[in-house]
Amino acid sequence: MCSRGDMYAWYALVPASERIYQHPGTIAVAPGSSAQWLLLHHVSFQSFKCTLAFRSALADTEGKVDQSRGESTAPKYSRGSANQILSLAALHCCGVDQPTRKNDSDCVTNFTSLNILISIMVLQLGAGGPQIAQTSAPHCLHSHLRASHSQIARGSHNVHKLAGGAVPHQSRRAACGCASSKIRAVAEVDTLVPAIDTEPIRVSIGDGPSGGGGLFTSTNPEVRRISPKANGRTRVKLVYVVLEAQYQSALTKAVKNINSNRSNVCVEIVGYLLEELRDPSNYAAFTKDMEDANVFIGSLIFIEELADKIAAVVAPQRDRLDACLIFPSMPAVLKLNKLGSFDFAKLMGGAKSGAKKDSPIKKFFGTLKKNNDNFEEQLLKLIRTLPAVLKFLPSQQARDGGMYIQSLQYWLGGNSENLENLVLSTAQAYVPALKGVDFNCAEPELFPEVGIWHPMAPGMYEDLKEYLNWYDTRRDTKFAADAPVVGLVLQRSHLVTGDEGHYSGVVSELEAQGAKVVPVFAGGLDFSAPVKKFFYDPIYKSTAFVDCIISLTGFALVGGPARQDAPKAVDALKKLNVPYMVSLPLVFQTTEEWMASELGVHPVQVALQVALPELDGGIEPIVFAGRDSNTGKSHSLPDRIDGLCARAIKWANLAKKKVAEKKVAITVFSFPPDKGNVGTAAYLNVFGSIYRVLQDLKAQGYTIEDVPEKEEDLIKMILNDSEARFNSADLNIAYKMDVEEYKRLCPYSQSLEANWGKAPGKLNSQGQNLLIYGKKFGNVFIGVQPTFGYEGDPMALLFSRSASPHHGFAAYYTYLESIFKADAVLHFGTHGSLEFMPGKQVGMSDLCYPDSLIGSIPNIYYYAANNPSEATIAKRRSYANTISYLTPPAENAGLYKGLKELKELIASYQTLRESGRGPAICNTIIETARQCNLDKDIKLPEGDAKDLDLAQRDSLVGQAYSRLMEIESRLLPCGLHVVGSPPTAMEAIATLVNIAEIDRPENDPPIKGLPGILARSINRNMEEIYLNNNRGVLVDVELNQRMTEVCRNSVRAFVEDRTDKDGRVSIKALNKFAQMTGLGAQEPWTEVIKETEFKKANKDELRAVFKYLEFCLQQVVKDNELGALQQALEGKYVEPGPGGDPIRNPAVLPTGKNIHALDPQSIPTQAALKSARVVVERLLERQKLDNGNAWPETIAVVLWGTDNIKTYGESLAQVMCMVGIKPVPDALGRVNKLEVIPLEELGRPRVDVVVNCSGVFRDLFVNQMNLLDRAVKMAAELDEPDDMNFVRKHAKKQAEEMGINVRQAATRIFSNASGSYSSNVNLAVENSSWSDEQQLQEMYLSRKSFAFNSDRPGAGGEEQREVFESALKSVDATFQNLDSSEISLTDVSHYFDSDPTKLVSGLRSDGKLPSSYIADTTTANAQVRSLGETVRLDARTKLLNPKWYEGMLNSGYEGVREIQKRLTNTVGWSATSGQVDNWVYDEANSTFIDDDDMQKRLMDMNPNSFRKLVATFLEANGRGYWEATPDQLDRLRQLYMDVEDKIEGVD
Repeated sequence: MCSRGDMYAWYALVPASERIYQHPGTIAVAPGSSAQWLLLHHVSFQSFKCTLAFRSALADTEGKVDQSRGESTAPKYSRGSANQILSLAALHCCGVDQPTRKNDSDCVTNFTSLNILISIMVLQLGAGGPQIAQTSAPHCLHSHLRASHSQIARGSHNVHKLAGGAVPHQSRRAACGCASSKIRAVAEVDTLVPAIDTEPIRVSIGDGPSGGGGLFTSTNPEVRRISPKANGRTRVKLVYVVLEAQYQSALTKAVKNINSNRSNVCVEIVGYLLEELRDPSNYAAFTKDMEDANVFIGSLIFIEELADKIAAVVAPQRDRLDACLIFPSMPAVLKLNKLGSFDFAKLMGGAKSGAKKDSPIKKFFGTLKKNNDNFEEQLLKLIRTLPAVLKFLPSQQARDGGMYIQSLQYWLGGNSENLENLVLSTAQAYVPALKGVDFNCAEPELFPEVGIWHPMAPGMYEDLKEYLNWYDTRRDTKFAADAPVVGLVLQRSHLVTGDEGHYSGVVSELEAQGAKVVPVFAGGLDFSAPVKKFFYDPIYKSTAFVDCIISLTGFALVGGPARQDAPKAVDALKKLNVPYMVSLPLVFQTTEEWMASELGVHPVQVALQVALPELDGGIEPIVFAGRDSNTGKSHSLPDRIDGLCARAIKWANLAKKKVAEKKVAITVFSFPPDKGNVGTAAYLNVFGSIYRVLQDLKAQGYTIEDVPEKEEDLIKMILNDSEARFNSADLNIAYKMDVEEYKRLCPYSQSLEANWGKAPGKLNSQGQNLLIYGKKFGNVFIGVQPTFGYEGDPMALLFSRSASPHHGFAAYYTYLESIFKADAVLHFGTHGSLEFMPGKQVGMSDLCYPDSLIGSIPNIYYYAANNPSEATIAKRRSYANTISYLTPPAENAGLYKGLKELKELIASYQTLRESGRGPAICNTIIETARQCNLDKDIKLPEGDAKDLDLAQRDSLVGQAYSRLMEIESRLLPCGLHVVGSPPTAMEAIATLVNIAEIDRPENDPPIKGLPGILARSINRNMEEIYLNNNRGVLVDVELNQRMTEVCRNSVRAFVEDRTDKDGRVSIKALNKFAQMTGLGAQEPWTEVIKETEFKKANKDELRAVFKYLEFCLQQVVKDNELGALQQALEGKYVEPGPGGDPIRNPAVLPTGKNIHALDPQSIPTQAALKSARVVVERLLERQKLDNGNAWPETIAVVLWGTDNIKTYGESLAQVMCMVGIKPVPDALGRVNKLEVIPLEELGRPRVDVVVNCSGVFRDLFVNQMNLLDRAVKMAAELDEPDDMNFVRKHAKKQAEEMGINVRQAATRIFSNASGSYSSNVNLAVENSSWSDEQQLQEMYLSRKSFAFNSDRPGAGGEEQREVFESALKSVDATFQNLDSSEISLTDVSHYFDSDPTKLVSGLRSDGKLPSSYIADTTTANAQVRSLGETVRLDARTKLLNPKWYEGMLNSGYEGVREIQKRLTNTVGWSATSGQVDNWVYDEANSTFIDDDDMQKRLMDMNPNSFRKLVATFLEANGRGYWEATPDQLDRLRQLYMDVEDKIEGVD
């Protein structure tokens, strides 16, 4: 039972026996909540059928709202609520049944009389009467709404429309006469009506997943069936399938009108929503209906798997049908169009179609997959060109083609009159029994293609001035002179079909909150047209008239369900330059299904209406409208609209408020909650960056006070001293919130008690008050976000679902909004906890904690550019406007100490290898390699090298050289980034070299990688060179090294030529390159290549590479990180851009963009499939090599969100490749189909998989999880031998053991429960809150065993631990991917958190530890290494590398924390895999503990992190992961006491 949130008032007002609309979940209404008003967001009278029964008992002295609640106190109504609840009853008593549009004066007069009536009614109820009676006329009733806003005459028209948008005017009865007796007024209202009371009302609405049988929707198509009695009339049966339900009500009305008024024809109709056809029973009913249908209509059928199912039913009936009308849909369905002799299939072309080669329709479909943008809009335009095609057709075909065009006009017109004429005109023309009948059908009623609509307006406007002339002279409402103006973007189809009530709700609420509105619409799917036409000032045409945009269409600005044109959208939005919000109406679910769903919004809708608008720069995907299961109509969700409008107005006000008055709350993180971790963020110098931001804000005129002169002092002011003591008074306390104030200001505080007990609790509290840590600097507050709170509780970490935020967490955000009154919050760095709090994955309700916590504060979030997946979670779950920041400039790791000496020895060997000194040098190489611990990576001989022949010595030296070059060339970020400080051109060289290495066939024009160009110049193949290099073939190791040096030197020469003396890019030099027409001596980089063996390199290919590098260089050194923040704080549009690896995708640069991911339906790409095949081949080859040439039968794979975004689905494709199933794009290029790869083509057995998806992957790629599950089950059901299909082999065995069928046993796709993330193993390790490895393994099993089932997609993750454990028992190898040089195994805790290596060993019957592999695709030379090899490589290049740790220590306080974090993560790998060698800990101890100078530096910079570092060494020994000497342990224990004394201030 939920104890917070808004519930709909009809539960309180209507007896249980009279409730029609029931919810399958549990919610309650909190007193004073945003839902405490009625009819502010209603839709049409005919829909929803919710009966408001004002019972006679309400007029009695008992005053009970609902007897079932057992309360005897009289209800207390707010001013607005009393008006709203009783207004509808009053209208009904006044006889207002069929309202019509009249002028505004009528509206005022009528509502004045209604005010009198309602005052009497309320006085009789004993609630709120005096408040209403004080109000003077003439104003509309709802001038008295929203007492919580403390203003009158706002939103005066909120009960403005009871049917079709009309305002009630007639039937003025005497108010006193209506109210003189006990009232029982009944009105049918299409709305959800919230309750008002002093206590929460709890109503059980069931539980369980949304939809029947695990589907997303369980609506019944029978509600759309009308079967009239023929009574001698000709019966015409019409079957329709549509994407959305908006046409349902208008079609129903049209057919009822025909059946009531026509004597010679009646129409039987039944309609199906596209998603309903996933249900086998619905599909069977559809098939049966089509068997005797006369007419079929389909529209917006853009999901290919369902389009194929529809085509399979309709195609066999097509010739029998009298008419088949398909409006914009997938080609497979579109070609079924048939009207008489008009055959769309022939116009589309085909081998036997007879279509002309130059047919525009044939050309369009011939280039379908290439034209990746805005398919539906282009298709509509194409159809509009049909008249030009028809003139070449025979007269009858032309007439029938004309009928198709007319039919489309009727359909797009959408109102009941147009749809009635569509049915009748089609019937009279094509139904044989009606031949010769003339129904006198009117021509289609046409509506403006673009225009302005308002629910109170007398009509639509096509000119902004005309609209404003009406709007500004309205007498029913008044606005402040500086009222914000919000532009709304609507779909015309909802307006013309009468399904616009949810739009009215948003308009009403915005005006109630004091904003003006300009609601614009488009008839097609290019909404940029009305944006350009109506959102600019009509006088100053280049100035934006609106302050914020909310798109209520859910679609991309340009495009619809299939495709989009993001560049066109971004161009339009950049010019307008205001915040762009994209809100969602529920499309594929009813309201109750969405409320009960843990997933939230349907995954198809997430792909179409969340992911695609994000590419436009859309933010805040808030669900604002639900859908009724009976009528199909949309209805407002009051609490959602309230929050949406409040947030929009706050974004708009950022442009209006004076800079000196704006308040900004900067939030930093402390994770894990160790005392040295305040200011945690990935690769970001947080306090140095904040210092830069404060300086920048002060320069802009923000009120900034008491900022110290140095950033070090800023740290001290936040922490109170240089040592961060989290959870203690040593952090500066900005505010103490007493419990009474907390409960009053935080409406959901009671719901937290189930997890945390009564406030104030133990976290962020001293026992009496809740403590807000941070410090105010004038109008800027820098605060420390509390942590999850359960990190140190081993039992809490075992729970399969994450706990709610604790009271301290809620108090922090309550303080920001209600006490500090922030105009915006700036979350600083990757990442905090807010976006990972429990709740729906996407499309949250008010019961979801991220939504409750952020409230109405605009959220700006600095996020690392290389982490688009978690940035996307922040966008969707905390409504963040993300701003990307760059990771530090990368450098080659280089060599040091013994590794450097080893390289020198190898150079000597290369010179003297065939001389007598060769064996002696080889012996020294062997000994030095052993000292450097390379004996773990290559097999070193025990005997003398003179016993080896030359080839054997070359091979040994080649392997050592290959390993050295692998270490030396590895990229690593040095230091920490400071926001607003881009790298110099010289610092970007290593990045540019790596950019130049990669082939880019998708580029226009395609670009060849520089190493490949050099290889071809000497008639070599680069892949062969890479392969031999990896095997240690000395000659190719040397060649690869020479090529690497040429690449570096040529790029360095290129960069030096384009920089000034300060290392910055010179504009003059860039212009010089732009004028270059060929390769001449004037270009230094050409001189580098000419002096080498690669002088014959292809000049055109080189020119293309360096032209591309020119562009990349400019992007690398640009900077808009501070500029983007300024734009966001000024209420402007932040340009979107992709997140990811800047080496793979330089479009990530420059930073300072609103990060987006990608279209989830676009992956895996063909390039990703190609790369995946290479990696899987190398993985299987390596596994066979390590395991006696045996194929692995099962591989446990981890899928990450960010990795799949960066690589466009490579790891997703790897899983497909393992099981031998190929993903295939549909007709529009969306990847949602599968094909079996025959065993003959595969050439090996199908390998079984156990796939564990990160919580982020689950949230972003639900459709891909569906695809994966389908692929595995497809493989399991193939009739193939067990020794060639391990998926089937294991599924059969599991099915027999568990008593289930093979398909159920083939469940292999797992993740966390919805709303939960990670296995918590990382939290336990980071906080040392675990007893033994078994406890860690139990965390993994309990939290990661939620299975995804493509047969029950609406169920989300269902706990299937038995199947999970059973599948893991056959695992032979575990596998993960590294795709970026910036993040490796020990940089973050996520990797070991998802590693099941030791867990598998415990589950296997033989106890064998599985092999463990890591695919490294960070360079063009993709490699598969063992986990142990990768951990060693990571240690050598980072933790033990002076270049890395000195770079970190340059950042002082935060740098020490980065070193400590790497050691902690190393321990994590020991705990989960046992693949960390003892020497790693030895070398780390020698580097950071045995060196007295280093030890002192670490202690002085950050004693708390140094204490954690020391404790981690001791823990590693105590848990048996490091065999330390007694002297080492004694030194560590003494150090721990010394640092404790320093922290405590003991001399």
